[in-house]
Amino acid sequence: MEFINEDYINYLLESEELLDENYQKDLIQKGSEAKGLNLKEAAALLNINSPEILEELHHTAKKVKEKIYGNRLVLFAPLYITNVCVNNCLYCAFRKDNKELKRRTLTIDEIEEEARFLVLTGQKRILLVAGEHPKKASMDFIGGAIDRIYNINLSGNNIRRLNVNTAPLTLEDFKLLKSFGIGTYQCFMETYHYQTYKVMHPEGPKRDYAWRLYAMDRALQAGIDDVGIGSLFGLTDYKFETLGLLNHAFDLDYKYGVGPHTISIPRLEPALNAPAALNPPYAVDDVSFKKLVAVIRLAVPYTGMILSTRERAELRRELFEVGISQISAGSRTAPGAYKESQESIDEHNLEQFQLGDHRTLDEVVKDITSLGYMPSFCTACYRSQRTGDRFMELAKSGNIGKICVPNAMATFREYLNDFASDDTKLIGNDFLQSELKKIEGVTRMKTKTMIERVNEGERDIYL
Repeated sequence: MEFINEDYINYLLESEELLDENYQKDLIQKGSEAKGLNLKEAAALLNINSPEILEELHHTAKKVKEKIYGNRLVLFAPLYITNVCVNNCLYCAFRKDNKELKRRTLTIDEIEEEARFLVLTGQKRILLVAGEHPKKASMDFIGGAIDRIYNINLSGNNIRRLNVNTAPLTLEDFKLLKSFGIGTYQCFMETYHYQTYKVMHPEGPKRDYAWRLYAMDRALQAGIDDVGIGSLFGLTDYKFETLGLLNHAFDLDYKYGVGPHTISIPRLEPALNAPAALNPPYAVDDVSFKKLVAVIRLAVPYTGMILSTRERAELRRELFEVGISQISAGSRTAPGAYKESQESIDEHNLEQFQLGDHRTLDEVVKDITSLGYMPSFCTACYRSQRTGDRFMELAKSGNIGKICVPNAMATFREYLNDFASDDTKLIGNDFLQSELKKIEGVTRMKTKTMIERVNEGERDIYL
């Protein structure tokens, strides 16, 4: 269908040539150069069965991620503003035929309350999420929400980057969305397999495969520099889905010189009255999931790979080791759930899916720091016009870290000073000092100066 060549993908998946272990080892070596892999090469790595070669794949993916992004993990939280939807997706609790779900659309004031809650936990980056509805999720409503959130400032603490996950838009609406000052526009195909797509989307505008597939083209043509794609793993064979996702990434890079800024890899999790989510047609086990993450990292080394709180904490730790660079933390997937989580109100009859990691932001920050990862709340590239092809040039060349390291450390210093628990602060202070010693030359002096300015009370300092 369209530029997703199912015949070719199926041919690759059935090719015995790609089972050759020596070929797979050669491709891992090629992938270690952080220059990317093509679809055939990615298919061969998805066919790895040897535990020894799989371990080599994992190790190489970790090295490639660190070559581009270092030990940083960017943190964010989703903010759901409405669960009203006109689609009937079989895997989603928001589907219109779900009579058990309590429907809710937040007011602008309620959206501000949710965003303030997130600011006061230390978040700097939000993903705004809305079900598809012509009135409840109109451009005017989304624009008003974005404007209100960006105007929050609590003693220098604020939301500095608002990414948006909405239904596909027309070219003109994408231009309007860009005018609101968004960061990344995010939209998932869910599945690239055409027949599966039709089965999973029996009703609603989302049933139009091509309209959704070309959403990123329209967004880029409208001037939105950064786009994020993703698949919902479990709807069809994970190998096909991975190659469909990469096919999409390669097509965008070929046509616009800008691949996806982010790739998300959610797995199906139980969702209220959603038949496909309660009984996944192609459930992906942890070993296969870890493998596909590593393959994506080698195939498109420049992209930010996002892991949500769908996954339990133990597996998230393992996935950090094979290529993940962005994570959500302290998440809720129901409108109004951040405030209501503090009031002991059950939000399960409002949420899109069940979470696997229920820890607070502070607990996650403490955990990843103790594992040797730098928590980053940086949003500098978006506000310094390092987006689109400018970001890609830095990421593909491996030079983005020269900017990101000082910015990440300054934002982590902010978090430690303003929001961290005593235990997290203790671990974080030692970690920052050890990381500062690893930096050389002028960059070290710049970073040290930025940290000192934060300690003196300045906020939002970046290169």
